[in-house]
Amino acid sequence: MKIVMLGTGYVGLVSGVCFSDFGHEVVCVDKMPAKIEMLERGEVPIYEPGLDAVMARNVEAGRLSFTTDLAGAMEGADAIFIAVGTPTRRGDGHADLTYVMAAAEEIARNLKSFAVIVTKSTVPVGTNRKVEETIRRTAPDAEFGVASNPEFLREGAAIDDFMRPDRVVVGVEDERAKAVMGEVYRPLFLRDFPIVYTDLESAEMIKYAANAFLATKISFINEIATLCEKVGADVKAVSKGMGLDGRIGNKFLHAGPGYGGSCFPKDTSALARIGQEYAVPMRITETVMAVNDAVKRRMIDKIVDLCGGSVNGKVVTVLGVTFKPNTDDMRESPSLTIVPALVGGGATVRVVDPQGRREGEALLPGVAWETDAYAAAEGSDAVILLTEWNEFRALDLARMAKAMSTPVMADLRNIYDRGDVLAAGFAEYAAVGR
Repeated sequence: MKIVMLGTGYVGLVSGVCFSDFGHEVVCVDKMPAKIEMLERGEVPIYEPGLDAVMARNVEAGRLSFTTDLAGAMEGADAIFIAVGTPTRRGDGHADLTYVMAAAEEIARNLKSFAVIVTKSTVPVGTNRKVEETIRRTAPDAEFGVASNPEFLREGAAIDDFMRPDRVVVGVEDERAKAVMGEVYRPLFLRDFPIVYTDLESAEMIKYAANAFLATKISFINEIATLCEKVGADVKAVSKGMGLDGRIGNKFLHAGPGYGGSCFPKDTSALARIGQEYAVPMRITETVMAVNDAVKRRMIDKIVDLCGGSVNGKVVTVLGVTFKPNTDDMRESPSLTIVPALVGGGATVRVVDPQGRREGEALLPGVAWETDAYAAAEGSDAVILLTEWNEFRALDLARMAKAMSTPVMADLRNIYDRGDVLAAGFAEYAAVGR
């Protein structure tokens, strides 16, 4: 099969590279010449473990290429994937479909033979119908099918998620288009990974419903964590006791500073907006969003309390600012709420993150970037553990405490044991829900 991937952002690039590893011929298209030139040099513009090696392997095999020429890329294509951004629209919380519709129009102008137009971007219910209408209006005589194929990739584990998915969701209502999608995903079907075929609207809804539910689990356990602190319970024990119930499961039950990233904030907002449009308020989702915002603010209060009621004049070392480990993604990261509040409160903030600096320098003005946790902690009044990178999971706590002016720690990911931290020489230790 020949596949065109329109958009080389996180979803488009990972998907295109993985499709080529299935044995398909894949052409990744982007309007930004600088990005295409980077990819042609073998450089990956995002941080995703293992992606560079898989990309290089398939470029060398002749299955994967990059271009700015959509018309040329579409020659003989069986499936054309739209994987462009759908950011939250300013003012109303809805997903901005500007890039999706522009992509549909451009595809229509260059469509010479039958192909399936597949929306990979996360889009509101009804968008694939609009894509079909746009193509039909722009190219009335074109032969094409339409499919919805939402992605379920976790940043930091995207390759494994693509190659060994829990399920593949395909919304398609045309038999010819369904046959093409069946061939696209045949390597997974042959290995018995579930392929779920639905109508277009159901496929679109599955993506939003799944992400909203996972965000709900995170906000729920963060509320429980707050209550645990008041009543003297340990949220880690509570999470374990809950998670062993097969009806609940243990994933996404880890208390912390709130969710962030490219999916949960955007998708919960969009789902709430869809509910408002159809007069079906998504009250649980709306509450989840409010709880998540409150959790981030509560973390600020926790840090200020740890520092004696004020961070003014204090030196604070922050370990990790990306929204999760194994990614360079800063979108909606809790650090974007917490760190500016510390700077605004008069603190001198030092930041250590293995991959966050590239985006973080523009997003977190007024901080000092360090490369070593111990050097950053030298003379600090507090250490804040904000993102659970592996290199922060086995710190020499005694060494760190000895280097600090005031050895106190806020462990916002519950990595360490309070007793161990205090035994290492820290004067105070604050966690979440413990």
